[in-house]
Amino acid sequence: MSKKLIIAEKPSVANDIARALGGFTKHDDYFESENAVLCSAIGHLVELACPEEFEVKRGKWSFAHLPVIPPNFDLKPIEKTESRLKLLTRLIKRKDVTSLVNACDAGREGELIFNYIALHAKSSKPVERLWLQSMTQQAIRDGFANLRPGIELQGLADAAVCRSESDWLVGINGTRAMTAFNSKTGGFHLTTVGRVQTPTLALMVDREDKIRRFKARTFWEVEATFTGVNGQYSGKWFDEQFKGKAEDEHARAERLWEEARAQQLVEKCQGKLGCVTEEAKPSTQLSPLLYDLTSLQRDANARFGFSAKSTLGLAQALYEKHKVLTYPRTDARALPEDYLGTVKSTLSMLTGEGIGKGSDEALLARYSPFAHQILARSWVMPNKRIFNNAKISDHFAIIPTLQAPKHLSEPEQKLYDLVVKRFLAVFYPAAEYMLTTRITRVEGEPFKTEGKVLVFPGWLAVYGRESQEGDEGNLVPVAPKESVCTDPVKLNRNETRPPARYSEATLLSAMEGAGKMVDDEELKAAMAGRGLGTPATRAQIIENLLNEQYIHREGRELIPTAKAFSLMTLLNGLGIPELTAPELTGEWEYKLARMERGEMSREAFMKEIAAMTQLIVERAKSYDSDTIPGDFGELQSPCPKCKGKIKETYKKFQCQSCDFSLWKIVAGRQFEAEEIETLISTRMVGPLTGFRNKMGRPFNAIIRLNADNAAEFDFGQNTGSDGEGQEDVDFSAQTSLGVCPKCGAQVFEHGLAYVCEKSVGAAKSCDFRSGKVILQQTVEPEQMRKLLTTGRTDLLKEFVSARTRRKFSAFLVRGSDGKVGFEFEKREPKPKAAAAGKPAKKS
Repeated sequence: MSKKLIIAEKPSVANDIARALGGFTKHDDYFESENAVLCSAIGHLVELACPEEFEVKRGKWSFAHLPVIPPNFDLKPIEKTESRLKLLTRLIKRKDVTSLVNACDAGREGELIFNYIALHAKSSKPVERLWLQSMTQQAIRDGFANLRPGIELQGLADAAVCRSESDWLVGINGTRAMTAFNSKTGGFHLTTVGRVQTPTLALMVDREDKIRRFKARTFWEVEATFTGVNGQYSGKWFDEQFKGKAEDEHARAERLWEEARAQQLVEKCQGKLGCVTEEAKPSTQLSPLLYDLTSLQRDANARFGFSAKSTLGLAQALYEKHKVLTYPRTDARALPEDYLGTVKSTLSMLTGEGIGKGSDEALLARYSPFAHQILARSWVMPNKRIFNNAKISDHFAIIPTLQAPKHLSEPEQKLYDLVVKRFLAVFYPAAEYMLTTRITRVEGEPFKTEGKVLVFPGWLAVYGRESQEGDEGNLVPVAPKESVCTDPVKLNRNETRPPARYSEATLLSAMEGAGKMVDDEELKAAMAGRGLGTPATRAQIIENLLNEQYIHREGRELIPTAKAFSLMTLLNGLGIPELTAPELTGEWEYKLARMERGEMSREAFMKEIAAMTQLIVERAKSYDSDTIPGDFGELQSPCPKCKGKIKETYKKFQCQSCDFSLWKIVAGRQFEAEEIETLISTRMVGPLTGFRNKMGRPFNAIIRLNADNAAEFDFGQNTGSDGEGQEDVDFSAQTSLGVCPKCGAQVFEHGLAYVCEKSVGAAKSCDFRSGKVILQQTVEPEQMRKLLTTGRTDLLKEFVSARTRRKFSAFLVRGSDGKVGFEFEKREPKPKAAAAGKPAKKS
């Protein structure tokens, strides 16, 4: 009797299909019934490989072997899942199997997985396609009753293969071309690029460049305290004519750029009476949508510091091992329209009633009241915001399953808790607020105070926010047209801040929304909902950038390295914007979508990819490292060897008349032109931060030019075991920074530290020493002068914890024993809701 072989993408889906169709007997890794065999892949089982005759060993990449555009690709088994591939191949070749059913996920990736398996097995048997958007038992049965001929999805299959092969061609040729270019001067300098990886890196480099170029601007805010019959509240002066920040991104209605004008307002309003008017209006806030993988990774990073890779691993374990979450590698935030029954069953499980032995009753007790309320109030109903087939592609949103949790680790429990609370909250009604805007006019000058009162918690109750207290609570009441006394009026001095560095959470958002940066409307439409990478691949892209030393992780910040800046300089200089801008992804998605609809052929698309690949290689071949165009200048300082001119190039600062040169990147740090100017003119620069050793750990150093005019690190290594020299040091040319807190002698700069003059030399009698860089925070001479004179510095904001790698702010203070320590900024307790209002927020 002939049988169909049904191939699912994952074992869990095969189990669901076996249950829905019935009649199957379980074998080791597959099922069989009277008319069907059912087995699954484990995701991707094969990967593209270059045919052996075109392959070149990694250490021998050169332009002589580029571009690599094989006429066909080989498929190589993925080693860890090779046994499953062998099983499927054996089942495909069974004589009683006369046709195949592609039951892999409904989308481009599922199509690719099935077709590569069939291609590897050299199968020519007819194919039917199961297309499911829902995994309910009825949906599976309906899907098998309406199988589609495989040929109907040939366009999708072609698009899947084209995307895979084009990623390979651009990645392999781009990486080998950039590596060959950077290895021209000797060695093997691996320089990886990729269609998604490199534009993602470009986002971070662009942000870091803005941070480096940022110049802080001082602004002032005028804040007044008002006293009325019922108590005090505060408000900030604001410009009623403010039209937004279109011309100045740092402008705000409450900011004043002139201190004199701000001081004038203080003097004008101090002690005067103010007249109060206010407006109150209701506002509602819907719960957030259900999680897809990217939004889950974002929240887990922001809440718990989990990396995108860790979150994916935890979610995968909760799906595969514990079976308490649905499939996590999804970009959908909605559920199928036939899922209402499943949702109600899931809520019943979350009530904790009737669960099996060993389940985590304490964990379910957190959710039980909310699950009971949702079911009792019949809040699960058709709702396009939650149940919407049009918003689902391959998979639906991440929600809890019918399986009760048991034996979860602490990180697994945290992630499960995020998903369950989001699932419960989405069925609750909106939260309701009363927003109050109070304007107090003093001598005609307006001051704004805003209050936000939670009237009805709605979905916030799931998160334990039954009421809102603190500085967003009730304003003290005032009567209509009440007069209040204005005292005191404070002048607050602040500075604008540079853009924040990317964390994994914000980078994931930027990758997801990369399509918004594309100008072309058709390309933007093609990238809608896609962005850079997929939810399943974004975590690995970030890990690849870390592994290739393009970025470092400092606490929760991701910081691009000198290698990243060098790559952007190279690609921009070579004129290859295709590798740095999201437009490449947009253009591919646009053409692949046309291919899916049968409007573009596979051959035409791959011909264009081959042409682009050749262009990338030709551009790299046509330049040398000293001819790469860029924003390079000429130094003012003459060459220390021949007094010739020194020019900056892609890799060096090079004398134009002799062989003197200085590398731009040393120990993972790129020198700025101003630093090289100082090094050449004074033969020393530093201490400088940002160097990294081979273990990736940061260090600080002074750079000196030695007698041969070569740059070398100076750690004070020739100065004895205590870090200071045994030879006497002449401080007569320096100005003292202050009096030593230990012995009363004078303190001067010396090497990487500020030292007492009696702490160096053979006759040293004091041990006072304080580093010029402490936990990556540079301590300027002026701050050391303040420390010695007043006992404390200003608030310094760039310390980085050696243990957690997180930034913190602190004062350096002088102890009674003369030692230097930290003092942390005191935070005033929040005023109680009944006693204080909230000034208008900064926008």
